[in-house]
Amino acid sequence: MATLFGKNYSRRELEQRVGHLSQIAGVRLMQLLEGKETDVRTADVRSGSGLRFQISLDRGMDISVAEYKSMSLAWRSPQGDVHPSHFDPKGMGWLKSFPGGLMTGCGLTSAGAPCSDAGEELGIHGRLSNLPASDIQAKTEWNGDQCVFKISGVIRENVIFKENLALYRTIEVELGKSIITVRDKVVNEGFRQAPLMMLYHINLGWPLLDDGAGVHLNARSMKPRDAEAEKGAASAARMPTPMAGYKEQVFYHDLIAEDNGFASAVLENRKLGLGLFVRYRQEELPKFIQWKMAAEGEYVLGFEPANCLVEGRAKERERGTLQFLEPGETREFLVHIGVLDGNTQIDQFKSENKLQ
Repeated sequence: MATLFGKNYSRRELEQRVGHLSQIAGVRLMQLLEGKETDVRTADVRSGSGLRFQISLDRGMDISVAEYKSMSLAWRSPQGDVHPSHFDPKGMGWLKSFPGGLMTGCGLTSAGAPCSDAGEELGIHGRLSNLPASDIQAKTEWNGDQCVFKISGVIRENVIFKENLALYRTIEVELGKSIITVRDKVVNEGFRQAPLMMLYHINLGWPLLDDGAGVHLNARSMKPRDAEAEKGAASAARMPTPMAGYKEQVFYHDLIAEDNGFASAVLENRKLGLGLFVRYRQEELPKFIQWKMAAEGEYVLGFEPANCLVEGRAKERERGTLQFLEPGETREFLVHIGVLDGNTQIDQFKSENKLQ
């Protein structure tokens, strides 16, 4: 049954009330036409619960615009959904086309700070977000009275004489629900060992993010990345108003997973009665990074589940924590991003997942 407008409906009952399901929910494939966004293919998704989001099919199937009941969930940069033809892979060039958005993929073979590793110059956060997907499919699947919208595609990162990786990504949401599920499968389709670095850069923004909004985790410990983060360690979980001259602060959290293997984090805005959670399998993504940026115009909080930290591939190799995929090997990742509507629902989620 789908819950819409506070009532449960069977498939037949919905069909009695609408001429087509798109009247209340669905997926539409579109193409952007302005400036540097020109030719970016987009999937516009509405779940019927008030959740609406867009998938940038030419940008690693990132999730860009996202809103709930007309309230934005994600921070958006001035760049917009820049077409990958404008990508600058050198140094910090990734930032020239970073759109923000609800989820930006970092990887597949590198993520984090620019560095030189194994004779290769690597820019910040890798190539994934600037690679177009192929084999795009948008499906509406009914199973009895349950309906799920699914968008899938394949993103390939390959270089002659080096890696040949394929990311098979499916993003889905159930009719009447407010939880986005990202199912990823990375396959080494080549004949050489390849590094694997995956980071899900989830960027929360105003009005969900606001003065007094709080982060809730179940963590063993928290470590500031550097001296700048140490200055804000005591207030890492609270968001101030936008500040002139604010410098980014990054914190590494050692989260405690539930018995089912999932770890969770929540941003709550009690004034709005709105929250957003990220939930993921910790075995696959053992690191959780919090990016706090409270500058004017750059007012964003990042939740970043990952299999690495953000100091670059050379540091991961040096520490002995760099992961690899052998030829033919597959690695899977599962991430849920969900809206919590009302303080009661927020409190219930926090209690069930033992979040502080």
